[in-house]
Amino acid sequence: MDKLIIDGGHPLDGEVWISGAKNSALPILAACLLADGPMTIGNLPHLHDITTMIELLGQMGVAPVVDEKMRLELDASKLTNTLAPYELVKTMRASILVLGPLLARHGEADVSLPGGCAIGTRPVNLHIQGLKQMGADIQVEDGFIRGSVNGRLKGAHILFDTVTVTGTENLLMAATLAEGTTVLENAAREPEVVDLAECLIAMGAQIKGHGTDTITVEGVERLQGCFHDVIADRIEAGTYLVAAAATSGRVRVNKMRAGILDAVLVKLEEAGATVTQGDGWIDVDMQGRRPKAVSIKTAPYPAFPTDMQAQFMALNAVAEGTGTVIETIFENRFMHVQEMLRMGADITVEGNTAIVKGVDQLKAAPVMATDLRASASLVIAAMVAKGETCVDRIYHIDRGYECIEEKLQLLGARIRRVPD
Repeated sequence: MDKLIIDGGHPLDGEVWISGAKNSALPILAACLLADGPMTIGNLPHLHDITTMIELLGQMGVAPVVDEKMRLELDASKLTNTLAPYELVKTMRASILVLGPLLARHGEADVSLPGGCAIGTRPVNLHIQGLKQMGADIQVEDGFIRGSVNGRLKGAHILFDTVTVTGTENLLMAATLAEGTTVLENAAREPEVVDLAECLIAMGAQIKGHGTDTITVEGVERLQGCFHDVIADRIEAGTYLVAAAATSGRVRVNKMRAGILDAVLVKLEEAGATVTQGDGWIDVDMQGRRPKAVSIKTAPYPAFPTDMQAQFMALNAVAEGTGTVIETIFENRFMHVQEMLRMGADITVEGNTAIVKGVDQLKAAPVMATDLRASASLVIAAMVAKGETCVDRIYHIDRGYECIEEKLQLLGARIRRVPD
């Protein structure tokens, strides 16, 4: 099991290219199950979760082919089975995304209940309820979701009790091949949902309203393959920009559209950063200043993203003043707090609220990553701490950040990966 060794106290300075978004790539990979012919996906990040999804599709008979531009071609027209086994699904919650496409195009699915980060309850009941409304017969037994449909799924009016990104994506994909009209209300508005919808439209789907909380889908009889480039990862971009602010440095992220990061950029400006942006790039410059504490409250897009909460807590830990962090999405997403306390942070947790009083200096200490975004926050904390910090269990960070130590080295960080 690898570790990261980080010698802190050095401001970041430079440019970094942002990889494709994992949270966009995973549903788009699952969407290949809907197509009659091969589809080609570009700008895929090289991450463990992506490899797992490709392996899962491969077990179903989808043969992946990589072209000379590192684009992936997938052809699901000769699917051999509709089983998503526990051995693969247990490591990645997004595996549930094959459920809707399998039922819509192949009429059956046998999907293990998912695993993934231990950051709280993320129930699949909204996926199941929606598919039942569309006419699927679904049983949950022996740790599997077993579903079948007689003929085609039927269009339905589905109102989500709470905003669910993967639930929206699963039912959106299922609805593309359903008979009639499906309306998804209280749908997720995330850019990754919009990217999936644009890919489905390129495949021949009839979709309106993506990017709003009401998505309307007119089902079609078949979808063909297409070529689609995955959008850039806004959370990866946000992480490097927060790292710049926390270390009093300057970072420009490339291949990134600023409009989908507005909530994060507003808070970076509050922290004292000079934020500039252009066509495909965003620049954050602290001009050597110590950041000011900011208060944040997570909520579904377009509000402040839960996936950026931990990174801002690391910034607040060394900022001037006191910041309040309120987490409304997941009930178990403050696990990084205990590790930051080991480094000398002053953080008090009261329910879903963390009160962070900035200290002049964090100190190096051995810390352990507990989930994907917590890992990123500990790397940021280590880069501002005095001394050499060891971040253990970094397989979490490898699930969401491509070549993180190489990219940080290019920005001037003193960081290296070592085997256990």
